[in-house]
Amino acid sequence: MYIPASYRETDRAVLLDFLAAHPLGVLVSTTSGGDRGLYATHLPLHVDRERGVLQGHLARANPHVGHLESLAAGERVLVVFNGVDAYITPSWYPAKQEHGKVVPTWNFSAVHVHGAVTLHHDPAFLAAHLRHLTDAHESAQPKPWAVDDAPAEFITQQMRAIVGLEIAIDVLEGKFKMSQNRSHADIDGVITGLGESGAAPGVVAEMIARKPAR
Repeated sequence: MYIPASYRETDRAVLLDFLAAHPLGVLVSTTSGGDRGLYATHLPLHVDRERGVLQGHLARANPHVGHLESLAAGERVLVVFNGVDAYITPSWYPAKQEHGKVVPTWNFSAVHVHGAVTLHHDPAFLAAHLRHLTDAHESAQPKPWAVDDAPAEFITQQMRAIVGLEIAIDVLEGKFKMSQNRSHADIDGVITGLGESGAAPGVVAEMIARKPAR
């Protein structure tokens, strides 16, 4: 991923926090067979910080399972995580009034993970993974649902239809493009414009947090 220095985030804790806050990733790998290409699957992933891995699962019927099984030893996959984003109109820049040499852009945040993948068919792995994933996302619910709320035989049947996976977090790339390359006046103009539009409060908060020191 192309990351200008002003947009680069290298703090591992910050990047892992991002993965936990934006768990829906896009898993990308090469395809198997004679016609080599790329295959992508959108899936929620759980971050195991202690072991430095991402855990998830795929439908057994997903052709991606076969593509992953065919990867050469050590061949890495890519997982793309997207955060907040917003269109930025140059009308918000004071520079537009000063010299007019401005163009539209897009502010966004994204983290890429590179690493080798391991597939798991073991029911014990799948059961533990599903509990971790479920508990993480049900914790904010007024009445959290738990895996054990469903009949055991039903959960066993559901697990037969999925394949677990772990991705070793080898490389973490973080890009937080939040107008850091603009003047303080232009950054303030964008913050005001987005705030008044009410369209992207997450981008506003990120811009304020990442505003360069004078």
